Amino acid sequence: MTDAAHAASAAPHADLNPLSDAEFRKTVGDWIAANYPPELRSPRKRLHAAEAMPWYTRLSAQGWLCPGWPREFGGMGLSPAKHLIMIEEMERYGCARLPDCGITMVGPLLIAHGSEAQRAYHLPRILSGEIIWCQGYSEPNAGSDLAALRTSAVREGDEWVLNGQKTWTTLGTDANWIFVLARTDPQAAKQKGISFFLVPMNTSGLSTRPIINIDLHDEFAEVFFDKVRVPADAIVGTVNAGWTMAKNLLGFERLFLGSPKQSEGALDHLERLTAHLGKSEDCAAMITALRMELEDHKSFYATFADQVRRGIALGPDVSMLKINQTALYQKISDRILELAGDLGTLAGALPGEPMLYPGSVFLQARPCTIYGGSSEIQRNIIAKQVLGLGKQFNASGK
Repeated sequence: MTDAAHAASAAPHADLNPLSDAEFRKTVGDWIAANYPPELRSPRKRLHAAEAMPWYTRLSAQGWLCPGWPREFGGMGLSPAKHLIMIEEMERYGCARLPDCGITMVGPLLIAHGSEAQRAYHLPRILSGEIIWCQGYSEPNAGSDLAALRTSAVREGDEWVLNGQKTWTTLGTDANWIFVLARTDPQAAKQKGISFFLVPMNTSGLSTRPIINIDLHDEFAEVFFDKVRVPADAIVGTVNAGWTMAKNLLGFERLFLGSPKQSEGALDHLERLTAHLGKSEDCAAMITALRMELEDHKSFYATFADQVRRGIALGPDVSMLKINQTALYQKISDRILELAGDLGTLAGALPGEPMLYPGSVFLQARPCTIYGGSSEIQRNIIAKQVLGLGKQFNASGK
């Protein structure tokens, strides 16, 4: 690619689809290196919305905030292959995760199932950062088994009245809108009577309470609905069709959660810690064994990534990817804590070593086998939907 062509491809809102994958990767990588705020690189904790907003607004001004959205809605209209490359380049550079529920979930949902009025109101405000979304899925007794949710929505005239509670709501205290799964038909089978609602966080009767996690970070929140009234048009799609829409949004999330990024970062941390402690030679065999497991996982990830590149919908077998990645991440973090010894009790970075924080890596790895669907639930999905074990059990009657 000539210098002129390279400059043109990096122009704001340029159509990058005609580029080859290699040209696209270089364009994206170079632009990130030139524009990403250096102080936000590889953050130790999930950034709050206000902290991430400088990067959010730069991506928006460039037209790169929503890679998967069609160009007519303000997105990049990227093919699945190029979208994956963009994610890989972001991960490689250490870009912080944005407050991305609107980008990856609400936007695609409204483009596919929303009304014209919903798209016209919400999509531009997601692009501008005026609306920040959080996800109202999990409940105290319905986390990984999401279809067991009990938050209710009852129709009263031209309104729906919501009552219930959501928990583990990521960045719930930052958001000004929440998308909510609520039960609209208590008599239907549990997956059949659920609807999808869009609710402003300042609605009367809605309140939030931050949750401080084990790493002393207020990333999560509880959200309470006490006779929260929303207009009839707050529902997306048709009544009782919310489960199907929500389920369709989870496949790509499980690919994202199965990315080698976390394990790769933890292994890099482990190698730097061994060097800091003067134990590189003693730990060489352990590092090599973990490196081999990581390379195996990368190959495993590549099989699902290739499906996305070819435009093939991800099936329930993608659950295997998340199980494998999170188990490896925890395994590496266990080795980090063992090696750190007493240093692993520190809440933050080691003295004089701001990029070494073994205790935090260990703590950050603890919930990964729970969020996004616990490993137990993922194994049930594989058993029933991939191996057909539930059908065999029912047929045998044993």
